[in-house]
Amino acid sequence: MLKIRYSLFGDDPRFTPVRAHDGDACYDLLARNFSFPDALDSAAESITLASGKRCLARTGVFLELAPGWEALVRPRSGAALKFGLTVLNAPGTVDAGYRNEIGVILHNAGDRPLDLAAGTRVAQIAFRPIPGHALEPVARAEFDAGTARGLGGFGSSGMKEMNRP
Repeated sequence: MLKIRYSLFGDDPRFTPVRAHDGDACYDLLARNFSFPDALDSAAESITLASGKRCLARTGVFLELAPGWEALVRPRSGAALKFGLTVLNAPGTVDAGYRNEIGVILHNAGDRPLDLAAGTRVAQIAFRPIPGHALEPVARAEFDAGTARGLGGFGSSGMKEMNRP
């Protein structure tokens, strides 16, 4: 079993990442405080996040990941479905060398303001190994050679019309 070392802001156990159920793939991250993009130096323990707006939720969690590992910060599905609360840059990546507090960029994609307070479960975090890799440059002619897809991109495999209200 992989053991991941962590520390908590002020050693406050209220911010300990938790699994809702044994065997869950992710741990829930709880908010310590919130800041808006234009005022990152100030923080509040509770905010109202207007529809279409974003904020930074600090989690009070500091990780020590082993080299070759990453943490992925993801939305909580229930919060996304019920309230429209999502992680804007999902999945957010925490690299092995990062040692500062984990922050989560939240976005209110819902149609009404959301009241958020310290202790709210705002995201979830998963851990995965990163295989060794390196980019290898090749000539463009060599790169384009021989796939069925070729240069096809957005919609190239066909799209059905979506029903519109």
